[in-house]
Amino acid sequence: MPASKTIKLNTGAEMPTVGLGTWKSQPGAVEKAVEHAIKFGYKHIDTATAYSNEAEVGQGIKASGAPRESLFITTKLNNIDHRDPQAALDYSLKQLGVGYLDLWLMHWPAPMTKDWKADKEHDWLDTWKAMEEVYKSNPDKVKAIGVSNFSIQYLERLLPEAKVVPAINQVELHPSCPQEELVAYCISKGISVTAYSPLGSDNSPLLKNPVVNKIATAHGVSPANILISLQANRPHVSVLPKSVTPKRVEENFTIVDLSEEEIAELHKIDETHHFRACNPEWAGHGHLGFPDRIGVESA
Repeated sequence: MPASKTIKLNTGAEMPTVGLGTWKSQPGAVEKAVEHAIKFGYKHIDTATAYSNEAEVGQGIKASGAPRESLFITTKLNNIDHRDPQAALDYSLKQLGVGYLDLWLMHWPAPMTKDWKADKEHDWLDTWKAMEEVYKSNPDKVKAIGVSNFSIQYLERLLPEAKVVPAINQVELHPSCPQEELVAYCISKGISVTAYSPLGSDNSPLLKNPVVNKIATAHGVSPANILISLQANRPHVSVLPKSVTPKRVEENFTIVDLSEEEIAELHKIDETHHFRACNPEWAGHGHLGFPDRIGVESA
């Protein structure tokens, strides 16, 4: 399966397949990483209000000197902002220092109060309806809207009510959490998918996995390259490697074509070594419909 360079969203827009993720990328380092990534060739930059680095990401974008229209910028509605998406959007645009977003996602279907407790009085479906209204009334500010961390169960509740089909569902994807059924479901509904945490986590055991290393050796690349390439080889899937180290930012941009057999071999890792880097329970709304978390009591 040849890796893609871009994926086409249901809006008709082209999203670069490989983007720079900025989760856990701290102010002081992330602005330089973003600047370096763009100058190196990245066109897709992903951040979120919850990362507390939108302003610094914006500084990196500005320092790169790249024309705004040459970039694809994604940010996300924070859990504590579900009750006022319009204000949240305006805040993100101001922090980033840009006039519009290419993609705006609901970060989690898990509303929270300003003191970071689960807001059980507010329905995330109402948040989506409010995001739709913001999208329709601000075509100059938002080019596409989507979701993140949505299970099939939650999408099955969303889609019958949605006036706008999400352009993207951004979820954790790697060989120990391939979520093949979820990816297939999204694609069947016209929703493309973005993979976060493609390496699994910081100091991920996947980097030492013998299957990953065998395939890396065969292609003459690093284990990280194989893990990132795995997602780029999946149709309608984009991927967000993250690093603030210039050398690693450059290395992560190397994508190789994988065979169907190699992809199957990598996905088989999940059968014996399943894990998530980010469990949904942290937000106080339980398992959010993810099958591997049902019956699991703690995050």
